[in-house]
Amino acid sequence: MTECNQEFVEFPSCKRRKVEANFEGGAVTSDGGALLLRQADRRLGLTAAVAAVLADDRRQASCSHDVCSMLRQRVYGLALGYEDVNDHQTLRADPALQTAVDRDDVLASSPTICRWENRANRQTAVEIHRVLIDQFIASHRRPPHEVILDFDATDDAVHGAQEGRFFHGYYDEYCFLPLYVFCGDQVLVSYLRPSREDPARHVWAILSLLVKRIRQAWPQVKIVFRSDSQLCRWRMLRWCERHDVGYIGGLAKNPRLKALAEPLIAAAQARYAATEEKQRVFGEVRYAAATWDRERRVLVKAEHLAQGSNPRFVVTNLDGDAQTLYEDVYCARGEMENRIKEQQIDLFADRTSCHRWWPNQFRLLLSSLAYTLIEGIRRLALDGTELARAQCGTIRLKLFKIGAVIVSNTRRVRFLLSSSYPYRNLFCRVAARLSPG
Repeated sequence: MTECNQEFVEFPSCKRRKVEANFEGGAVTSDGGALLLRQADRRLGLTAAVAAVLADDRRQASCSHDVCSMLRQRVYGLALGYEDVNDHQTLRADPALQTAVDRDDVLASSPTICRWENRANRQTAVEIHRVLIDQFIASHRRPPHEVILDFDATDDAVHGAQEGRFFHGYYDEYCFLPLYVFCGDQVLVSYLRPSREDPARHVWAILSLLVKRIRQAWPQVKIVFRSDSQLCRWRMLRWCERHDVGYIGGLAKNPRLKALAEPLIAAAQARYAATEEKQRVFGEVRYAAATWDRERRVLVKAEHLAQGSNPRFVVTNLDGDAQTLYEDVYCARGEMENRIKEQQIDLFADRTSCHRWWPNQFRLLLSSLAYTLIEGIRRLALDGTELARAQCGTIRLKLFKIGAVIVSNTRRVRFLLSSSYPYRNLFCRVAARLSPG
């Protein structure tokens, strides 16, 4: 890599004046908004709760960096856009990150963080998931009437010889197949899985644990399980029926389903022939596959377009009109896919490049913790603003990536933010809303 050792870097002149740059600006950061992450974390108590349940078997007399500091350093780094552990070799000296982590000295090096990540095990994943669920419950001032648990699996491409990686024919690559569970915008589960398994692997067990924990906190709440067709298994539907859990999920089309829905499909086709415009006809049928224990209600969306017939099927035990359930309840699960993209694209959940399995699961959860912090800012401080529905990458760009000169002494640390920062008023409002009490 090219190293810049000359005193000045010269650029084309501007209005007959020389344009030069050097790296002697002193304590300057591009992450002045790290203070908002610190404020949100204090409000939520997120990293403190996680650090309290993480085991630390290091010889403490030889340790300069405690678990809470390293956790904050890594989670805040992800939220600020630094996906690689190697970034912390220089980032550890950034005064903004040091202040956010509540330190006034050099933070942990990348080898130290790497060794810490590689100590992760199964219990680490269990404890962090407990904290995520507790955070979700604590975010409600009063018990909700209904919670809808969105389950979905996605691909996480890998490019090395990581433990548990396999080739997946559908995605045409070597990958993991992590499972996510969201309720609204809040993440409850980020569970890494090998890609050679059934996509519904462990979904039933996770749903059971979530239902038990949520009902422990809110005994009267109505719980709905929502998913696409790859997670639909009839034994899980029967479990939902026996435990008073609603369900609505996609059902893969097959010849028998199409035959049952033929009157609706024919009606949509006839309307298209008369108008030459896209037509949709909604209805329902009773259906049971050969392996099912009984028939269940299946919603039908018979759609006909210029490309031909495109029927869709959804199995449910919820009450209501077929069209309303399909459009207002089932289709709302598409928002979960945006939340998964935020984690994978904006917060680097796919940075699973460790050789061993559990460190990769830990990295997935670190991304979820960073998402939880930013979602907390969005929920608590951005309601009613122009960023109320902004994605994590946009929030980072407009609220975190702020140039600042940092002046510190024994009495105070001052962040002198850019005078030309265009979101000054919004930044002040967010800081005020995140303040304690």
